Amino acid sequence: MPLRPARCYTHFSGPPYTRREYIHGVPPPKITKFEMGNYEVMVKAEVKGELVMLEAGQIRHNALEAARIAVNKYLSTTLGDKNFYFRVRVYPHHVLRENKMMAFAGADRLQDGMRQAFGKPIGTAARVYPGTIVLEVWAFKGAEEHVKEALRRGARKLPLPSRIVIKDLTSKSG
Repeated sequence: MPLRPARCYTHFSGPPYTRREYIHGVPPPKITKFEMGNYEVMVKAEVKGELVMLEAGQIRHNALEAARIAVNKYLSTTLGDKNFYFRVRVYPHHVLRENKMMAFAGADRLQDGMRQAFGKPIGTAARVYPGTIVLEVWAFKGAEEHVKEALRRGARKLPLPSRIVIKDLTSKSG
């Protein structure tokens, strides 16, 4: 089994914490662009690739940004900017909190431990469930392997197991 990164915020229990009007000091999400490439390709595309989550969990905003950069970089270098359309489907709404503890000599006299340990906002995450499509890529025939490799590289940046689905859009019924 390959080594997995640390997972402090991957699994969740309880309701999402999203009401930003009541939360002060939430840092903005690192991911800013959700659509890349040529929009016209989506209309004429013959192949669609999807990254589908297999487990429920949370994906932090910096992991989404890393996956977006990896997929976009690979597709733009192999296919060119005009031959694909790429979209990130999820948005990091859930606010993550951390109860910061001091870790130095004599810190036990300065902090209260778990008393009133609600925590301060440190970032945001997107909550996903089995079957959630996180990333999707549209391209033309012959680019299936490049789409699959791009999504594989993006999946390596995410903390949850996922599956890549390649769909043929030319055999539409109706």
